[in-house]
Amino acid sequence: MTVFKPLCLALGLATAGLTLPLAHAEETPIEFTAQSGETVAAFQGHVEVPENRADPDSRLIRLSYVRFPATTDTPGNPIVYLAGGPGGSGSGTARAQRFPLFMQMRQHGDVIAFDQRGTGDSTPLPGCASSVLIPDTQPVTDAELASAYREAVEECGAFWREQGIALEGYTTRDSVADLSDLRAHLGASRIDLWGISYGSHLALAALNEMPNEIGRVVIASAEGLDQTVKFPARTDAYIARLQAAVDSQPAARAAYPDIAGLMRRVHARLEAEPLLLDIPQQDGTSAPYLLQRHNLQQFASGMISDPGWARIMLALYASLDAGDPQLAIALLQRFHTPGEPITLRAMPTAMDLASGISDARLAEVERQAQTSLLGAYLNFPMPQIRGAWDGFDLGEDFRTGPTGDTPVLLLTGTLDGRTYPQAQAEAVAGLSHVTQIIVRNAGHNLFMSSPAVHDAMHAFMRGETVTTSEIEVELPDFTELPF
Repeated sequence: MTVFKPLCLALGLATAGLTLPLAHAEETPIEFTAQSGETVAAFQGHVEVPENRADPDSRLIRLSYVRFPATTDTPGNPIVYLAGGPGGSGSGTARAQRFPLFMQMRQHGDVIAFDQRGTGDSTPLPGCASSVLIPDTQPVTDAELASAYREAVEECGAFWREQGIALEGYTTRDSVADLSDLRAHLGASRIDLWGISYGSHLALAALNEMPNEIGRVVIASAEGLDQTVKFPARTDAYIARLQAAVDSQPAARAAYPDIAGLMRRVHARLEAEPLLLDIPQQDGTSAPYLLQRHNLQQFASGMISDPGWARIMLALYASLDAGDPQLAIALLQRFHTPGEPITLRAMPTAMDLASGISDARLAEVERQAQTSLLGAYLNFPMPQIRGAWDGFDLGEDFRTGPTGDTPVLLLTGTLDGRTYPQAQAEAVAGLSHVTQIIVRNAGHNLFMSSPAVHDAMHAFMRGETVTTSEIEVELPDFTELPF
């Protein structure tokens, strides 16, 4: 847990072991505690912005951040971290596994762990537990599941509006304006951006709308402005890359000689005959759960993010294929709450609906989903909920990729099962000063995959020519589970 507590400046100095610069207006010296137990002196601050910039009477909301002061006497631009999701927070990311990298990045300038609107310590938004239930023990079709989520999104939209929340303000375009206000608040002529996944989506939108306020950009696992919904056929191409990685390990190759065939076989079996399981509960009882084909596609969509999770997915399919449901039961015991209604968060729901998908792309996604291994479940509940809030889509002008000559470093994992290499290259195709590094065998969350990744980032931030075009990281043993 991160502890934020006001400290006198002297205590902050002692904690940091360096001369701590004076705070900006309204910043408070704090002791920041990472999950590892490490502490560092920092500042907590906020900027106030309109919730709905189109409404002159809009309420103001607070956007919180933690500033880790630069460790150099000649700092560059403030480096603003943009979390993924959408829905992740900068301060939450800083306290977790990437804490050492946040500390390293201070050699280039102040590092700002920014909580985007609706996340982290920024003005909170209530969650919404809808009245819509997906039955745990009854067969549900794809169409019925999509209809249920649309109903829940419509119901939650009404709930949030009743709470006085201006949902129209929770779009990536508004978040770009927030970055401009944050830059001004920090007293900087430019900021550098550092982000991953949805954070890259926000960074690319910022390059479109405020390029003169941005110095350099480091992004990983890029999601283009028209890529909120990924092409299902590219998920199949990812499975082929995963097969090649598995084939490099003799024992794994023997265990999983045909991943795509295994997945199709298990899907077909569950489609014909869903599997009724008993899931042990903490109180000693058990709860029934009907495992269906779409459930498995949804689980797999999350597990393919990184190779470490992909090996669990492989074991899950193989065990089900062998008639052993124990791994499925263990995962459901950990991740499923019996009888829970569809529960949604305002910020990620709004952001995805606003970034949206065009008619033409939707038609192609639906065509590919008919035969793809995971169907249209990679980004569920998008595109299934598309248009649930009338007039909320930002349109094709927003989804047009950025152009310009801002220096950009793009880190791409070959075993990223969420954002795919070809799509990442397309996301930055209009930019003329892009350095792309392929990180072989890395997945979606690649920042901590290798010290070589950090070396490339630091060279780029120093303005040096990055000569590395490929980094290779070690694969996990696909025959071993991490638990």
